[in-house]
Amino acid sequence: MFLVERLTRSQVPDEQKWDLTDLFSTRQAWEQELAMIQQDMEQFNRFKGNLADNAFILHKCIKELEVFQQRIIKVATYANLRSSVDGTDAECQQDSAKVAQAIASINAKLTFINLEILEIPSETIDNFIRECPPLSTYRKMLTDLMDKKSHTLSPEIEELLASLSEVHDSPYMIYQRSKSSDMSFEPITDETGKKLPMSAALYEDRYELTAETSIRRKAYQSFVKTLNQYKHTYAALYTTEVKKQVTLAKQRKYQSVTDMLLHPQQVTKDMYYNQLHVIQEELAPHMQRYARLKKEKLHLKEMYSCDLKAPLDPNFNPVTTYEKATAIIIDAMGVMGEEYQYIIKQAIEHRWIDLTDNVGKRTGAFCSSPYGVHPYILITWTDTMRGAFVLAHELGHAGHFYFAGEHQTLFNTRSSTYFVEAPSTLNELLLADYLLNQTNDNQMRRWIITQLLGTYYHNFVTHLLEAEFQRRVYDLAEQGTPLTATVLSEQKLAALSGFWQDTVSLDEGAGLTWMRQPHYYMGLYPYTYSAGLTVSTAVAQTIKHEGKPAVDRWIEVLKSGGTLKPLDLIRKVGIDMSQPDAIKQAVAFVGSLVDELEQSYK
Repeated sequence: MFLVERLTRSQVPDEQKWDLTDLFSTRQAWEQELAMIQQDMEQFNRFKGNLADNAFILHKCIKELEVFQQRIIKVATYANLRSSVDGTDAECQQDSAKVAQAIASINAKLTFINLEILEIPSETIDNFIRECPPLSTYRKMLTDLMDKKSHTLSPEIEELLASLSEVHDSPYMIYQRSKSSDMSFEPITDETGKKLPMSAALYEDRYELTAETSIRRKAYQSFVKTLNQYKHTYAALYTTEVKKQVTLAKQRKYQSVTDMLLHPQQVTKDMYYNQLHVIQEELAPHMQRYARLKKEKLHLKEMYSCDLKAPLDPNFNPVTTYEKATAIIIDAMGVMGEEYQYIIKQAIEHRWIDLTDNVGKRTGAFCSSPYGVHPYILITWTDTMRGAFVLAHELGHAGHFYFAGEHQTLFNTRSSTYFVEAPSTLNELLLADYLLNQTNDNQMRRWIITQLLGTYYHNFVTHLLEAEFQRRVYDLAEQGTPLTATVLSEQKLAALSGFWQDTVSLDEGAGLTWMRQPHYYMGLYPYTYSAGLTVSTAVAQTIKHEGKPAVDRWIEVLKSGGTLKPLDLIRKVGIDMSQPDAIKQAVAFVGSLVDELEQSYK
């Protein structure tokens, strides 16, 4: 089951790598385009001081900016994807630095566009749209920009902040690079004494999920030992990120950092706190039952945090190949229609996916969707069916942004992050439902339900408790409390123990899990996983009962991209996220899954 050693990037077969030639045929072509966009940036100088003159000048500027941004996205994506699969490569590091520096310079010089638009009265903008109908395409973009007016600083300061974007983004960059390139982990041994390789990716994607308790716990000890060596450095790094956000919130005259980070998501505090409070209060008893069931069936004297992802039935954990898993995913997405299935097939057949672990590859999974090209997916495939759910999740992102990119202009493509995890988690629910419909075997059904519960654990527990940790940290930071490694670990342990109570034994290593995720460097992103899964749970049930009409509504939502605010977008499928009802229904559904598991043993 376990690998003997990790591959270097050059050892990975081409068919298991993504094909970046759809972005640029060669690195030289990429370098030429990077140089060209820095020259072409000067074309926007002719608009300076003129954007308020008339509707047609404003439209021309926005249209040209949109085309220019598309070129920047391609250049940045190429460098970021290369760096993601081999953070140890000096050339990749250099290219990422080049792009970051170029974008910081470009953003600084183009800040005048937003600032001049902000000086145009709202009534004038409305008149401009009437005079120049094509400008209506950008109505939401202009409205969203106007919403930031009261939090915009002087032109000089805005230009300075834009020029420092590379510095402001450095905590995330340093975190990613150190985790993929600098962290090394002691190898572990199996029961025969054979050495097994250890890395962050292997721990999170393989060892943490194994039924072999001794290997799972040895891997955990190796993982924690390395984290412990970096905790003070990572605390300083994360504190820098938090201080940056707190300072910006004050300077931009937001009531709190939470208000500032929710503003671009177009989410109210009530919506945010509904996710945090309802799930923690109402989900915890169900997940505690699930943990106790695992403890019993795995014959564990103590249930530790590293045991929570272990399979419920250690003697029945079917593996699968990548080829079989992708075929199942395609079939499972049949309910979404041929148009959607086509996107999934394209991703699988035309190397949009990078799937093999190698030295220097970043952990986790993501989908990057450069406008005008196609999505790219990074995963670490480990021949487990859990991996099929992870891949289905990322393919959900791919389907969403493929549709949005096909039907919207660039500036109308991106929906709020509050919604963005709904299409991805829906794919996981559809996959589980498909698998359940394929069998009547009690043991197989039990196994599928545990995979589905893995989806809820990931989004409703892991990410939700990350959000609770963030809430605590920002509160402390705004009170002026120094955020040392000890304080951060204490807050993480408090969030975990508040949820699990006495069901799970939490050691000091569990407190270090604040070091595991990059999401803390992405604003208030972690809680949005639970918001997305709340929406997808309701949509999955609607599709199950209505069929094609519900699917058609959902596809239209995906094609809408970022043309609507999240509440309005979600209401198109009949869900009101301003109230806690949908959250409560999703939590109740999780409870019904745990009920079925418990009944299956009687």
